[in-house]
Amino acid sequence: MTIHIGAAPGDIAETVLMPGDPYRAKWAAENFLQSPRLINEVRGMLGYTGTWNGNPVTIQGSGMGMPSLSIYANELIRDFGAKTLIRIGSCGGMQPQVKLRDVILAMTATTVGSPSQSMFREMNFAPVADWSLLQAAAKAAQSREVGLHVGGIYSSDTFYDERPDLNEQMVRHGILGVEMEAAELYTLAARYQCRALAVLTVSDHLGTGEALPSDQRERSFGDMVEIALEAAFS
Repeated sequence: MTIHIGAAPGDIAETVLMPGDPYRAKWAAENFLQSPRLINEVRGMLGYTGTWNGNPVTIQGSGMGMPSLSIYANELIRDFGAKTLIRIGSCGGMQPQVKLRDVILAMTATTVGSPSQSMFREMNFAPVADWSLLQAAAKAAQSREVGLHVGGIYSSDTFYDERPDLNEQMVRHGILGVEMEAAELYTLAARYQCRALAVLTVSDHLGTGEALPSDQRERSFGDMVEIALEAAFS
């Protein structure tokens, strides 16, 4: 048990999927894991452990933004022995070829600032995905009828962004989509020598203004969860 995770020793698997929304953790556990059980509900940040194809898996909500994810990822790694952490979440598309419901595998994660930024001082650390996970996830995605994009994303530290000039530069430099957590996850994974990947579903688009209605979002996220699980155990 830690400050933010009320799980007992042995409750958390070495492989952890991390959606931002705790209710997405509940949905994913109930729909994709065998015999899921609630192992955390501190502050309403739900976590479940079950099995997938006989492999132990934990699905733990991370909250919104890099500071929140940093809390949960640190505790999962340092106190519970997590070795593989895969973010499963939504993102906003930024390139014209990226469509709603497409899946983005984040090879790199650009950011303006993160909780780890003060450690590097004047250096610009480049957070990247684990290659073995990225390769396995790409293979899993290619076997499905889903639009797939692999490349750089932007992890923003603000949701209500008022920097259209910054977004323009992200688009200009090929950034596929924007979300709020992956850069810190990748940095922590590098620090603790763990594996990390972000598998993202495009739920809206900054260029076109399109967005999935809330009732369609969960139904569109099944591919993302299955891709993450297949990648973890390939």
